[in-house]
Amino acid sequence: MKWGQRYVYLAVATLLFSPVFLRAQLTTDDHVLGFEFWPTKEIASQKDIVGSQVCASCHADKANTQKITPMGETSVHAVDASPLRDHPALTFKGGAATYEIHTDGTHATFSATVNGQSKSADLLWAFGNGHLGQSYLFKKEDGYYYEARASYFEVLKSLSWTPSRELTRPESADEAMGRRIPDTELKKCFGCHTTGSNVAGRLTETNVKSGVSCEACHGPGASHAAEAAVAMSAGTPDAARGGILNPGKLSPSDSVDFCGACHISYWDLTLQRGRGIATLKAQPFRLEQSKCWQKGDARLTCTACHDPHKPLVTEAKSYDHNCLQCHVLMGQKPTAEQIGKACPKSTSDCATCHMQKIELPDFHHTFTDHRIRIAKAGEPFPD
Repeated sequence: MKWGQRYVYLAVATLLFSPVFLRAQLTTDDHVLGFEFWPTKEIASQKDIVGSQVCASCHADKANTQKITPMGETSVHAVDASPLRDHPALTFKGGAATYEIHTDGTHATFSATVNGQSKSADLLWAFGNGHLGQSYLFKKEDGYYYEARASYFEVLKSLSWTPSRELTRPESADEAMGRRIPDTELKKCFGCHTTGSNVAGRLTETNVKSGVSCEACHGPGASHAAEAAVAMSAGTPDAARGGILNPGKLSPSDSVDFCGACHISYWDLTLQRGRGIATLKAQPFRLEQSKCWQKGDARLTCTACHDPHKPLVTEAKSYDHNCLQCHVLMGQKPTAEQIGKACPKSTSDCATCHMQKIELPDFHHTFTDHRIRIAKAGEPFPD
């Protein structure tokens, strides 16, 4: 064997058997270019979006439960937002500004007052289902979208600073209200909180569907629905498999990146030089830092534990059976299927110790760290 050939074989072997082989190698922007459909990818025409009610004609169970998931409820027109309807008069004193949101049957009005001068605007969109919190978008006279500097937090039953948007010494009420959202960021915001908003290279506000519904993850459904109608008429329902993306058939790394398009993937965050506790909410990024992932077990993906068609399960013990797909019980030896050793400390509530809940003060809430590990008391947050 020549040295050149040997080097190539060694390089390939190193890649294939490396513990980081499963780690995704592409950013979301790369995936958007390479796949026919990917979350946040623009669509050619809104006519290609058929709506979840059409999907429900064949997939009723999944469509009906998906719409009550956190993703399904992740956006709504502000005037219809439950937190604002339940609290029609909200006030928050932040630094030199006083923020208020007043809601009636037709408007949700946001205002900021600085040194006796006030500025107000109608809130247009509410992002987040409100169970933890909710942020708001509005437009100024210039026609651009702005992110309100005050958000609602359920634990407070009131407003506080929108995370990372604190401004204690605004020069005016206009500045205090919020920041203009850059066009690229705005498209991603809508791409991750609505369905059918990014059309032919621009943000389209007409006929946008609130929340992340079927076609936000599976792609436009018109072609698939047409094929399904023909197949059903012909009595061959199994033929209705084309014209749609099935994320369940993606490779493990692509599957985690798929969710990471909105929940922040490994390479998206790495290239942004994200560090520290701020990475906690980047669940795909944290997951790929787990030893379980790095050992190359293809079963460890987001959907191994979370069904995107069902409401989020929050009890730690409910995930024990997921852990036991790969780990044996105490007193047992690892097998070909269950390659993970047994936990010597407990036989239940695995996530309580191995996926700690950590508080993010800006969010007034604790979040589960998806970097699965043996956590030790007093240890610094692992990057």
